[in-house]
Amino acid sequence: MNPRFEETQFPIFEQGPAGRTEIAPGAVHVPGWLGPEERRELVAACRGWATGPVPIRRTRLPRGGVMSVRTVCVGWHWQPYRYTRVAEDVNGAAVAAFPDWMVALGRRALAAAYGDEAAAADYTPDTALINFYDGEATLGMHQDKDERSAAPVVSLSIGDTCVFRFGNTENRNRPWTDVELASGDLFVFGGPSRFAYHGVPRVRPGTGDPATGLATGRLNITMRVTGLPG
Repeated sequence: MNPRFEETQFPIFEQGPAGRTEIAPGAVHVPGWLGPEERRELVAACRGWATGPVPIRRTRLPRGGVMSVRTVCVGWHWQPYRYTRVAEDVNGAAVAAFPDWMVALGRRALAAAYGDEAAAADYTPDTALINFYDGEATLGMHQDKDERSAAPVVSLSIGDTCVFRFGNTENRNRPWTDVELASGDLFVFGGPSRFAYHGVPRVRPGTGDPATGLATGRLNITMRVTGLPG
C-alpha cells in the first residue's frame, strides 16, 4: 500500500478544486480529495477483500428483502443490525482485519473535513463497510446507528457519481439535501449530524473513470468506530 496512506501528520492539503462545503452541522463534503493513484490502490484493495475470507454479497434483511448494493466488510462483519467478528450469515469465516493504513487514511480524512488535528489524531476507526453499486442499485434512507460510538463516519467514493441524499436526525422525510458525490470525493458526518438519515436514490452510470481500475459502478467505503471491545 502506498506510504501516503500511512502519514501521521494531518495538514489540510487534500482539498478538491471546489474546497469544502458544510452540508449540515458536522457534515462536510470535500470534492476530489482522493488522488488518482489513491483511488486505484483502494479499488485494488477492495477487489481483494471482495474475494474473501468473507466474500462480497447482497445482504438479506430480517423481513426477507435483499439489498441491491453488494457489501463486503473489514474489521467487523455487519449484518442487520449488529456487528460480529464471524460472518454466520455468509460462510462462518472471520472477516479480514482492519489495516493500520486505513486508520491513517481515516485520520487524514477527518483532518481534511474538520480542520481539527487533535480530533483526527484520536480517531481510530475499526471497521469499514464497502458497498458496490451497479447502475441500478440504490440505498434507502437509514441511520448508521449499530455502532456503540458516536465518532464520525468517514465516507469515500470511487467510480460513478451518485446522488447522496443527506437528511435530518428525526425521520426519513424532508428536509434533506441532495449532494452529487463523484469519484474521489470525501464526505464526513459526525457531531450533530452523526445520526442523520441518509441514502442513495440513484447512481449515474458511465460517469466514472476506468483508469481507477473500476470500469463500471461505484464503490463507497465508510469507515466507522464500532465502540465494541476488541
